[in-house]
Amino acid sequence: MKKQKRDAEATKARIINGAMALFSHNGFDATTVDEIAKESEVNKALIYYYFKNKAGLYATVMSTLFDSIYTEVLKAEKCCDSITAELRAFVETYASYAQKYPYFPPLLLRELSDGGAHLPEMMFASMRKLFLHLSDILQRGEEAGLFIKSIPMVIHFMIIGSLNLLVVTKPLRVKAMEIDSEVDTCSECPLDEIAEYIFNTLKTALEVK
Repeated sequence: MKKQKRDAEATKARIINGAMALFSHNGFDATTVDEIAKESEVNKALIYYYFKNKAGLYATVMSTLFDSIYTEVLKAEKCCDSITAELRAFVETYASYAQKYPYFPPLLLRELSDGGAHLPEMMFASMRKLFLHLSDILQRGEEAGLFIKSIPMVIHFMIIGSLNLLVVTKPLRVKAMEIDSEVDTCSECPLDEIAEYIFNTLKTALEVK
């Protein structure tokens, strides 16, 4: 029984990973269940068995990604001894996740550019949880007299927008640098250093002078 459960979980994970790659590259509408089955090396019937339909699979893919980031953020913050350190952990963890799972940034940007056309409730709930966590950090910083009053949604998009775009535009920035080496496109900048720069910039902007 345990072996069957392990096999089922492994199959579901393979389907999710295959779907993640195709959704990020082609978008929701242009990706077919047949393509996902081929990419995942499974029978198409298994996709319908585990996820009901393409929309159900998409919802699982996106909510899994956001829930995973949220879990990693909480884990990283356990070692924090200040609210400012929690903000740093949030930025650095998101950057680390985007680098580890490069399919995620283009997938999220595609969804946002479509105006949330395929945004299932499950995914929205997961996105909301991550945003509210950052909002809580900023609010506690404000109440403690560490941060000035800010607009959490703007700060949220400053962090995830910058990091997502830097991951997605890496090939373009490399080509641009090859065309004109005098233009610094940050094509060789490690993402962890960029995360540090974003954090320090936010910290300077938010700190009570």
